[in-house]
Amino acid sequence: MAGTNCSTPSARFSDMVTDQPTLDKILDHDLIGLLTAVDGEGQPQTSPVWFVRDGEDIVVYNKSDTPRLGSIAANPKVSLSLRGDRRGRGAVLIEGIATREPDLPPAKDFPGYVDKYGREIDRLGWTPESFSSDYSAGIRITPTRTRAWGLDALDTR
Repeated sequence: MAGTNCSTPSARFSDMVTDQPTLDKILDHDLIGLLTAVDGEGQPQTSPVWFVRDGEDIVVYNKSDTPRLGSIAANPKVSLSLRGDRRGRGAVLIEGIATREPDLPPAKDFPGYVDKYGREIDRLGWTPESFSSDYSAGIRITPTRTRAWGLDALDTR
């Protein structure tokens, strides 16, 4: 898979993922992504986030009082970066449209969220309930483009 690039803006995300078993594994197992949204002054703002997949989409939970929500409301184009290594051997970059989803269940009830992040929630002193209260704003990212390369060079254990 060296040099793999699935930079296909018109392709469905599932098509890009199912053609890439390593990419699928990265999306399901990586704990941290870097979410970039553009603020009202046009400045990109990047923050580490926890994420889970929901079919074709990616779901992130956010504190309800952060500027990121206003940035997304004003400009829903975002990017989520995963797995870039220090030597530039591989990375996953996902571009998409983010929307605030007030009807998402709390993180503690979202399928797979506590399975993926339960240890981290506990390690950081939360319970699933307290985390869900603190991070109550659900954001859904619908991918529009995925670029990935060097996946075989990345550790996917």
